Amino acid sequence: MIIILYLSVALIAIAFTILVVYVSKTLKALQGTLTNVAGTLSGLERQMEGITTETTQLLHKTNALAEDIQHKSDKLNTVVESVKDVGDTIQKLNLTVKKITTTASTSMENNQEKVNQVVQWSNAAMDIWGKWKQRTEKRQQVNNDHLI
Repeated sequence: MIIILYLSVALIAIAFTILVVYVSKTLKALQGTLTNVAGTLSGLERQMEGITTETTQLLHKTNALAEDIQHKSDKLNTVVESVKDVGDTIQKLNLTVKKITTTASTSMENNQEKVNQVVQWSNAAMDIWGKWKQRTEKRQQVNNDHLI
C-alpha cells in the first residue's frame, strides 16, 4: 500500500509538473498578447492625441468662420435695410406722381370745356387777324397801283 501511495504521490507530482508547464506556457502566451495589446493601446493613444489636436484646431477655425459669417451677415443686414428704405422711398414717389397725374387728369377733364372755348376763341381771333392782314395787304397793293 505504501507503494500505491508513493506511486500516487509521484503521479500527482508529474500531473502537477505538467499542469505547471502548461500554465507557464499559457501565461507566456498571455504575456505576449498583453504586450501586443499594450503596444496597440499606446499607438491608439498617440493617434487619439493627434485627433484631439486636429479637432481642437478645427473647432477654433469653425469658431473663427462663424464669427466672420456673423460679421458679414450683420453688414448684409444693413445693406438689405438700406435697399428696403430705397424701395419704400421709390414707392412713396410713385404714389405721389400717381396722385399728381390723377389730379391733373381730373382737372383737365373738368376744364375741358373751358379749354375748348379757349381754342375756339383762338381760332376765331386767328381768322380775324388773317382777314385783317389780307385787307391791309390789298389796300397797300391798291395804293401802290394808284401811285404807279
